[in-house]
Amino acid sequence: MVAVAVITGGWLLQEGVERAENVYVKVRLFQEVVDRVESSFVDEVARERLYDSAIEGLLDELKDPYSSFLAAKDFENLRIQGIEGEYGGVGLEVVERGGWVTVVSPMPGTPGARAGLKPGDQFFEIDGVAADTMNVDQAVAILRGKPGSAVSVRMLRPGVEEPIPFTLTREVIQLRAVPFALLLEGGIGYVPVQSVLESSSQEVTSALDSLQREGMKGLVVDLRGNPGGVLDQGIELADLFLPRGTSIVETRGRARDQNETYKATRADRYPGLPVVVLVDGTSASASEIVAGALQDNDRAVVVGESTFGKGLVQSLYRLSGGNVLRLTTARWYTPAGRSINKDQETGFNGEKTALLTLSGRYATGPDLAGRPTYTSAGGRTLFGGGGIAPDLFVTPETLSPDEEAGVRQLYRQGGAFQEAVFNQAVRFVAANPSLRPGFALSDQDLGDFLRTLPEWGVTVEAGDFRAARRFIAYQLEREIALQAWGQQGAFQQGARRDAQLSHALELLRGASSMDELLARVPGAPAPAGETAPGSGPTD
Repeated sequence: MVAVAVITGGWLLQEGVERAENVYVKVRLFQEVVDRVESSFVDEVARERLYDSAIEGLLDELKDPYSSFLAAKDFENLRIQGIEGEYGGVGLEVVERGGWVTVVSPMPGTPGARAGLKPGDQFFEIDGVAADTMNVDQAVAILRGKPGSAVSVRMLRPGVEEPIPFTLTREVIQLRAVPFALLLEGGIGYVPVQSVLESSSQEVTSALDSLQREGMKGLVVDLRGNPGGVLDQGIELADLFLPRGTSIVETRGRARDQNETYKATRADRYPGLPVVVLVDGTSASASEIVAGALQDNDRAVVVGESTFGKGLVQSLYRLSGGNVLRLTTARWYTPAGRSINKDQETGFNGEKTALLTLSGRYATGPDLAGRPTYTSAGGRTLFGGGGIAPDLFVTPETLSPDEEAGVRQLYRQGGAFQEAVFNQAVRFVAANPSLRPGFALSDQDLGDFLRTLPEWGVTVEAGDFRAARRFIAYQLEREIALQAWGQQGAFQQGARRDAQLSHALELLRGASSMDELLARVPGAPAPAGETAPGSGPTD
């Protein structure tokens, strides 16, 4: 046995030596190739560029859109945008998808949102540079700039044959997690959380404490359009609703220091409060951690559409010269063991058909077929496969094919149509000082808008305008409300057309506990010790 051990140990040692020598040979071979290309290629090539290309090629081989090399100046941009919450830019959350830099969500009130860019839009060109030659960080670096300066982009949009032109004027972007909070009918609180910043948990706590003093009996936390942000703050937000010691999220990676389970560190601040979380296909990253933790622990009912599925941990490694390597080192998992990250090459049934909504975003239907199943803390069935699949699927109000065809004609006008909507809204507010939320535009109001479009360089056929009437009325009414009363007013104006919010309020109405709320979800098991309505005991 001793001889075998010695021989085996010697073989392993020799194998290690051979591997090291093989790596050394590869490194030397690479250097020889660089030297030969630099000295003998028919055209002059900068050695620095050869090394940069090699780094890019290495990272491309990982097939991971979130791993990248950041030059010193690009890292500074990332630091300002991702950590401090204030920067000069156009207000777009972007990712790489299918080889294109793609908009996840325009941040409300920013140049990108006002210009009319939509989730799913893909950059075709930025300031005259073809975007298919860029990674996400390179695109962001070009989009950022001095406040007041302009950047021209051309965007690809589903259903529109030609790239759509937009001119965006950069601004200092000041992000606020919670723009407002309301107590709706029946004592139901409504808190929209637009992003996950360093101040998010503090802003949410302040809003909820205020609503609680007003007599809040139930709560809607709106994470739709929330692109995420700071991991620690996502954990802090979930911690507000969970008992001490409850699992929130787990990270798993190859390195030991990347494996960690994060748990609630204090008591549930709002014990017993029934909670519904609203999500959609643009809810991503840290907002998915919040939704997944509350769903897995039966602390909230999730309503809406399946979320984006960005569940990867990026670590930053300082390199020489102030450069930084951003490398995906782990995946996030919910308390039930579901991977938040979704393989973008994998599609579920509901994703095969995307319908244009009144808001201008494409939405998909239920996508549970083919997903693996898990179990919540209370025994409910949950669905994995990436992203957070809601307990109750609700698709926003969508447009018919004829309406969508009319909207596509408007989209071809690029940012000019959105500018016309803005200008008409300003005029309408000035001409109607007694306006109140809940108003509806008349045919005459829309006819007046059609006649003003040429002033703003918009050319549209009357037939296309009629086909897109419902979309135009919705967009113009919301812009009028935004100009008249701010984001709270815009929400109140659009709430009557918000199917996802309506279902959330219906679930919460009269529910005095989380058990009652969970029992109202179609297909949900009865709370422990109770029998589901209409059913009896079984053998």
